Amino acid sequence: MTNITKRFPGVTALDGVNISLSRGEVLALVGENGAGKSTLMKILAGAYRADEGEISLFGKTVSYTSPLLMMRMGVAIIYQELLLAPHLTVAENIYLGRLPRTPLGTVEWAKVRKDAAAIINRLGFDIDVNAPVETLSVAYRQIVEIAKALSQNARILVLDEPSAVLGDAELEKLFAIIRRLAAEGMSFIYISHRLEEVFAISDRTQVMRDGRVVGVKPTSELTRNELVRMMVGRELSDVYPDRKPVAGKMLLEVQGLSNSILKEADIHVREGEIVGVCGLAGAGRSELLRAIAGADSAQARVFNSMGVRSPFRSPRRGLARRVGLVPEDRRKQGLFVDQSVGFNISIAKLSNATSAGVIVGSKERQLAAKYIARLRIKTPSKEEIVGNLSGGNQQKCVLAKLLNADCRVLLIDEPTRGVDIGAKREIYQVLAELADREKVGIIMVSSELPEILGLCDRTYVMRNGRVVQELVRGAMTEERIMMAATGSDLANA
Repeated sequence: MTNITKRFPGVTALDGVNISLSRGEVLALVGENGAGKSTLMKILAGAYRADEGEISLFGKTVSYTSPLLMMRMGVAIIYQELLLAPHLTVAENIYLGRLPRTPLGTVEWAKVRKDAAAIINRLGFDIDVNAPVETLSVAYRQIVEIAKALSQNARILVLDEPSAVLGDAELEKLFAIIRRLAAEGMSFIYISHRLEEVFAISDRTQVMRDGRVVGVKPTSELTRNELVRMMVGRELSDVYPDRKPVAGKMLLEVQGLSNSILKEADIHVREGEIVGVCGLAGAGRSELLRAIAGADSAQARVFNSMGVRSPFRSPRRGLARRVGLVPEDRRKQGLFVDQSVGFNISIAKLSNATSAGVIVGSKERQLAAKYIARLRIKTPSKEEIVGNLSGGNQQKCVLAKLLNADCRVLLIDEPTRGVDIGAKREIYQVLAELADREKVGIIMVSSELPEILGLCDRTYVMRNGRVVQELVRGAMTEERIMMAATGSDLANA
């Protein structure tokens, strides 16, 4: 792609961008939210037309683009928000719109299932191709997307934040797939905010900032600090806030929390603490937060929330007792994405914005302004549709909603999922201020061990629905956490 320029009303999204990709290469494309990565990939996919510039695929100039044409030419994109039909089977999703037919016009279902199983097996996974996609884990749904791309004979595969829904074990499997397919000649553009993945999987790294390319280098020649500096213009050392936590009185204590997934889990948090929960995907991390918040049913021997000794029967009951959940999928479960920033901030406790049971616009605007300033939410106005904000600012809106509900305990599932390094730093600062200055108790699930080590005072490690180890800050290392998460005999060494 040569000299690609794309303008939208009032903004130049891409300004003379060049990008190249060789056969069998894995190119990492990195940059903060708003750098232009997604716009560039949408042009490659045919969803947008460039105002200026040229695209050449496999030695031929492409004079006209459309999603169907680019797909037929061998370009496939797997977006962060997976594009699958949940009620259809795995096989039907893989061949959706391309179902093979008999001379009589009927679908050859046996061939559909056989070919789908062959592609899934080629990827090294055991997935029932007759299962509805909605019954699969998010990680397996991503494998179905990759299988769909292979069934289309894709030669260039763009992966947009693939690890946002994967644990460490699934990520290693994905990397193995990428390496094997690259060795067979498939080319990859890998978009990620997680820098350790960039160094683990890519051959070259291209950095974008403000719609321009600011650097392209073989990944082996880059350092982590240099990469961060190119992306955001500052060193890595100031990503995590310098904290001196002082734990106060007990806010939440749970013992023996159990349901179909959790097995006698114990956890607690005090005022001013940031407590981590980690483990491999499927260990029960998200389920632990959901059960505490009342989103999933569970039983407990002890459940003490600020002196009240009974579990929450719903998230609404949890909010009433000042415990709020920030879910992993903020767009589907944490926000009304088609509503304004002000609406989303006020919705969890409307009484703060009402008079005599009627919403007062001036109160809602005042409330929104308070939290926009307090959490440093970057938005054109309080009336801006929250779905138009960056991922980091959407996450801040979810936090603002719970703070408006007077929550003293925040249960945060993947606080920086799909968020760039600059916005991550802002979210870390917000969480540190909530804990250190306002004595909020925070329990956070994270798949990123540097995040756990850089921010948390204590960490619980989970495996198979159980809390298998608790580590305090001085004893926390990536090695000890992974030993406990994988069941190594060295976990207690």
